[in-house]
Amino acid sequence: MNVVFDFGAVLFTWRPVDLVTECFPDRAPTPALAGHLAHEVFGHADWQEFDRGTVSMPEVIERTVARLGLDRAALTKLVESIGERLVPMPESMALLNRLCALRTQPQVNGGEPLHLYFLSNMPVPYARTLERLHPFLRNFDGGIFSGDVLLIKPEPAIYQLLQSRYALEPAKTVFIDDLLGNVEAARAQGWHGIHFKNATQVTQDLQAWGLKEIGL
Repeated sequence: MNVVFDFGAVLFTWRPVDLVTECFPDRAPTPALAGHLAHEVFGHADWQEFDRGTVSMPEVIERTVARLGLDRAALTKLVESIGERLVPMPESMALLNRLCALRTQPQVNGGEPLHLYFLSNMPVPYARTLERLHPFLRNFDGGIFSGDVLLIKPEPAIYQLLQSRYALEPAKTVFIDDLLGNVEAARAQGWHGIHFKNATQVTQDLQAWGLKEIGL
């Protein structure tokens, strides 16, 4: 059995609206305007290419400044700090710890081995920051950061790469992501998909999938 985690807004906090509200209060004075600005910054193709690893941090900053007229110094400070702002979510970490403990228990699902992986859209600078700041990432059996492989979710190729790299059997693989489109892309590969809302809901879904021993 294979459990594959997304990172942002699943294991680590990711609150783009709060980020732009804090850094650009004049451009995001209301929740609606803050949501629009966050989408323009982080939902644009420029940021997706940063995720993919084909655009560098200085390039995405310059493109965003030119496109939106944001203060360059403020945007630079924000973009450079995001890796450190990705903080582990306590309830999700508790779930991950329970899964790590289950790997040593032979009775899991009738003796089926349990493996943990990650599949995250993550620019290279942030990926290296997470690896440096969070030793628990070594508890995973493997994983892929988008920026390292020049592919991003929900493209089929990044799921196929994880599957081939670690010899995952689709029917025995479950993927957890906060974005429904990414979950649906995993299902299209024959994986089971769980749309993350909170750790309790994911725990219940994992139990229904077959991990009865996970507990709450």
